[in-house]
Amino acid sequence: MNAGKKIRVGVVFGGQSGEHEISLLSARSIMHALDKDKYEIVPLGITRDGRWITRGNPLKELVQASNLWQKEQLLANGSISEVTANGDAAGRELVPADPARAEMIAMGSPLGGLDVIFPVLHGPHGEDGTVQGLLELAGVPYVGAGVAGSALGMDKALFKQVMVANGLPVPQWRLVLRSRWGRERAAVVAELEEALPYPMFVKPANLGSSVGISKAHDRSELIAGLDDAARYDRRLLVEQGIHAREIEVSVLGNDDPIASVPGEIIPGREFYDYAAKYIDDTSELLIPAPIPPETARRAQELAVAAFRAADIAGMARVDFLLDRDSGMLYLNELNTIPGFTAISMYPKLWAASGISYPELLDRLIALALERDADKRQMSTSYEPTL
Repeated sequence: MNAGKKIRVGVVFGGQSGEHEISLLSARSIMHALDKDKYEIVPLGITRDGRWITRGNPLKELVQASNLWQKEQLLANGSISEVTANGDAAGRELVPADPARAEMIAMGSPLGGLDVIFPVLHGPHGEDGTVQGLLELAGVPYVGAGVAGSALGMDKALFKQVMVANGLPVPQWRLVLRSRWGRERAAVVAELEEALPYPMFVKPANLGSSVGISKAHDRSELIAGLDDAARYDRRLLVEQGIHAREIEVSVLGNDDPIASVPGEIIPGREFYDYAAKYIDDTSELLIPAPIPPETARRAQELAVAAFRAADIAGMARVDFLLDRDSGMLYLNELNTIPGFTAISMYPKLWAASGISYPELLDRLIALALERDADKRQMSTSYEPTL
């Protein structure tokens, strides 16, 4: 990269998940805050059916493309295309999957010659390692965790298993397959009631932003919660309800991550659900969290330990439950692409720790380029000694 040349940043947003709208909000904030003197910003939108908008104003198009007629219009005018990885990873680019549109690269397509990608795709088909795999094949550096770390952070059940294997504390939980829930409802409810006391939290294993999450105080609410979570995933997580405070820590780095000051969420509702996060303004974010210094240090240590155990890179927001009775800290979730809206906890925690929003974006892009340079030192061939 030539000195003085702007870094070409592809910001990918939208996607095929229940968090599509949140992704658009995060992307708008990121593109607004990126320093235009340092970066050339290339917006790349993904529709709900997986098509990439690569020309015009992708953010505006995604907001407007809410029905089939509008999508057909976008297809007709050529602003939407399928994309794939360049067969030559040295090309470091994405190309249209339709050979008829391959000439777009020669015509200055925004897909070609990207220095780094900033994925802002919350939830499945973006935060779960799928897009990261595409970018690995394309040879394009990208912000955030790799394929394995992304998949692990997205899957709440696998994440808990890895935390337990590393001796890190998590609440009691059980996993229910949607297929079994459909066949053996009474048996599943009986097993859950035997294993866990009410209240219980019911969640899709692979979704974020509190989509599909409910708190069950009794059997009828447990059944309703499992039915709702089953709309979003084939694997359903049921957790022990803890009388807890919600503490969050932001983590930044690659091999040597650092933790922000902890923050606390005071939900305006019974728990920090989707509406409390993004719709109403009754929740409070307390930064720094009003907790004892030793508890704050413990949260930071656990956040970094979880980050390393899951082999995360770039960024993560680690969510804790602080038991009001015992003072015990439990790891709840790890988000590899946390919300980046103006009111999101991840950037606000770093601002309180001395790193402004624009500087945070600078660091994340630098970390992505650093990790890419490190990967390029690895040998891709092997000749055995006979």
